[in-house]
Amino acid sequence: MSVYVKALRAPFLSGSVVPVVLGSAMAFMEHRFSAYLFLITLLGVAALHLGANLINDYYDSKGSDPINTRLTPFSGGSRVIQKGEIPARKIYFLACLFFAIGAVAGIWLVTLGRPLVLLIGAMGLAAGWAYSSPPLQLMSRGWGELVIFFAFGPLITLGTYYVMTGSLSWTAFALGFPQGFLIAAVIWINQFPDYQADSQAGKKNLVVRLGPGSSRFIYGGIMMAAFVMILFLISIAGLPYLIMLSFAALPLAVRAIRTLFREYLSHEGVIPAQALTIQSMIAHGLLLSLGLVLGRMFGI
Repeated sequence: MSVYVKALRAPFLSGSVVPVVLGSAMAFMEHRFSAYLFLITLLGVAALHLGANLINDYYDSKGSDPINTRLTPFSGGSRVIQKGEIPARKIYFLACLFFAIGAVAGIWLVTLGRPLVLLIGAMGLAAGWAYSSPPLQLMSRGWGELVIFFAFGPLITLGTYYVMTGSLSWTAFALGFPQGFLIAAVIWINQFPDYQADSQAGKKNLVVRLGPGSSRFIYGGIMMAAFVMILFLISIAGLPYLIMLSFAALPLAVRAIRTLFREYLSHEGVIPAQALTIQSMIAHGLLLSLGLVLGRMFGI
């Protein structure tokens, strides 16, 4: 069983679970939260995320993973195919199975009166597939980071809010931007240890295209954009001031940036920065959600 947990890379589910919590928190703020709909949405989004993880492992096993020796706990894939623990064909089958579970959850929500879930869910499924799979393989064309930004940020918060309320909202869409920036930062920093293998395999993500030296500056900008976006959500979108609780995650982000600037050429030295990036993403999203919930409770 543990080998399947490793293959699924289940700990990375925070990248999709937190945006679901965010969209639900906004619905809660408007007195429109449903625990039942929350659980179905969580099931569908998590299944699509796990399918994307598996299909990424499958195609990377034919590309950069076999030649990648600069492994970290956060990058380089699960290695279950390379170690012969699970056959590649089974990984592919499991990916399709989880995509199917996500589709069933979407159809379930459609039967509950949420027809646009088909469109939003199809966009999420397409993003998860096209990121890794030919002929697009957006992860190798410099578009993967942007796709991840939208798929794990605005698309999930908007979709979750729609499931809860039956209506679309630009504010719910914008609410996902901070998480979009932070999950893009997770993808971005994980490309530093993989740089040599990705370059040799022709996997031309943006870190490969720009080089590690320049890419660390962009990483810092992406991380800080998540916090700048909070000010926009308050001043333009009219969300409560209490969402500034998310700034409590700023020290984690600053430590991550400083560590990467210093250790960007060391695949072992960058590990603490990878961990801090994930911690920043989780803390920021949960604190932002808490701010929304408290905003309703205190009417601020």
